Amino acid sequence: MPVTALSADIFQGDCLKVLADRADESFDLIFTSPPYADRRAKTYGGMKPEHYVEWFLPRAEQFLRVLKPTGTFVLNIKEKVEKGERHTYVLELILALRKQGWLWTEEFIWHKRNCHPGKWPNRFRDAWERCLQFNKTPKFKMNQKAVQVPMGEWANKRLAKLGKNDVRRFDSQVKSGFGKNIANWVGREMAYPSNVLHLATECGNKNHSAAFPKSLPEWFIKLFTDEGDWVLDPFAGSGTTSLAAKGMGRNSVGVEIVAEYCAAARAALADSKYREDSPRRGEGAKKTKRAKVSASLFDARD
Repeated sequence: MPVTALSADIFQGDCLKVLADRADESFDLIFTSPPYADRRAKTYGGMKPEHYVEWFLPRAEQFLRVLKPTGTFVLNIKEKVEKGERHTYVLELILALRKQGWLWTEEFIWHKRNCHPGKWPNRFRDAWERCLQFNKTPKFKMNQKAVQVPMGEWANKRLAKLGKNDVRRFDSQVKSGFGKNIANWVGREMAYPSNVLHLATECGNKNHSAAFPKSLPEWFIKLFTDEGDWVLDPFAGSGTTSLAAKGMGRNSVGVEIVAEYCAAARAALADSKYREDSPRRGEGAKKTKRAKVSASLFDARD
């Protein structure tokens, strides 16, 4: 669709109130990372974990209303450590969202390749976060070919000489019921990724206390939307999701309660452009240097 037709709006306020004015079933994807429990107290007030579910559910009710039946809600979140153990508020939230009417379809893991160093007496440093996928119905839009990755150099050696168990379905020897036919991979150049995303934490934003890399929402935008679709980030921060959406030819709405971040997001969007080389529906990753880089970001498993 023409670049001039794209909409990228940032609204200041609590998403609970802002979204009340939005029409039902108006978004194709909701991608967001809300304030984590007891985090960013100076910025967002530091919601206590024991009250987190109670705080989040009314907002999730609005998300459920404004999401299309074929849409997807992706929630980037992580448990905190309290008194030497992981708090259960994220698990409690998942169960509460299911009771609210959401289907917990999948859980993606964002592996932070360059996570912050640290040392604790009873655990190692955090190197991953959850990206929880929720849907309204079992049938939703999903462009799997758009996130395919190159097979990788391993295929050249592994597929060069096939054994007798490679040219037929070979069932797991541990009797799990799973099996594989290696011969089916011969001649393939692309494979589907796993649900583990290997992304560095660097990002262009320097003004927000909890920004994620633009490559994170980009991947989900490719997977769950087409050009011209609508993307919502109800906890927009400095607008990373909206920037990713605009760059890929999607319309977007961001809601942020902090005025400073709203201003930064609007300024960044004003300077950003639609990338005409963004993959369109069904194209998948192209055989370019760019595609080869993506192979190192996602596990190719098929």
